[in-house]
Amino acid sequence: MAEVVLPRGDLQLRGTASGSGPTVLLLHAGGEQRGVWTPIAAVLNQRNLRTVAYDLRGHGASAGQATTLQAIADDVTAMIWHEPPPLVVVGASLGGLAALAALADPYTARDVAGLILVDVVPTPDSARVRTWLNDRGLVHEHTELVDDILNQPTTIPTPDLPVLLVQAGPDSPLTDADVARFRAANPTLTVTQIPTASHLIAHDTPTELAHLIATQATQWLPS
Repeated sequence: MAEVVLPRGDLQLRGTASGSGPTVLLLHAGGEQRGVWTPIAAVLNQRNLRTVAYDLRGHGASAGQATTLQAIADDVTAMIWHEPPPLVVVGASLGGLAALAALADPYTARDVAGLILVDVVPTPDSARVRTWLNDRGLVHEHTELVDDILNQPTTIPTPDLPVLLVQAGPDSPLTDADVARFRAANPTLTVTQIPTASHLIAHDTPTELAHLIATQATQWLPS
C-alpha cells in the first residue's frame, strides 16, 4: 500500500494505491473519505486488480474546498491521466457525477475501459433531491456544492463507453425514470441492484459491491 500525492495547482489531492495489475480508480461519495474503499480494495487486490482511491478535494486529507462539480470533475480528469491506461473508473454518488462530467471529454474517455456508477442519479431533480437530503438531515452539508450540482445538467456518457449502474435498495434516490434516462443515452448500460444497501453502498455492503466491481472490471480490462 502506497500513499499517492497528486498536485492540482496550489493544492494537493491525497490517495492510496494498493495491489498490482490493471487499475481501478475509486471515487467516494460526498461526505465520505477514501477509507470507505479499503475493504473493497482488499478484495480487488486479491482478484489481481490494482486500486487507487483519493480523498476528493475538501474531503479527508485532500486540500481545497468542494464547492463546484466542475472542479471535482477536473480533479478526476487529472487522476485518470495520472494512471496507465486502460483503467476502470468507479464513482459513488458525488464521485460518479464527477466521473460523468470528466468522461464527457472524449480525450479523457479514451483511457477508460468502463465506468461503474454506484447509486448515481443523472440530471437530478432539485425538489426531489432536496427532500431526500432533508429527510436524512443532510440538506445543510456541502450546500454550495449541492446548489451547483442541482443548477446544471449532468452529461450521460456516450454509448461507446460501457457502463454498469449499481442501484441501492428502497432508500435509493435513483428512480426507474432515472434508469430509463440512462438507458436512452447509453443502450449498452447494465443495471444491477443490491437491495440490502442504502444509498452509501460502499459503506453498507462492501463485500458484495467489491465482487460486482471485480467481476465487471476483469471483463473490461486486459489480463
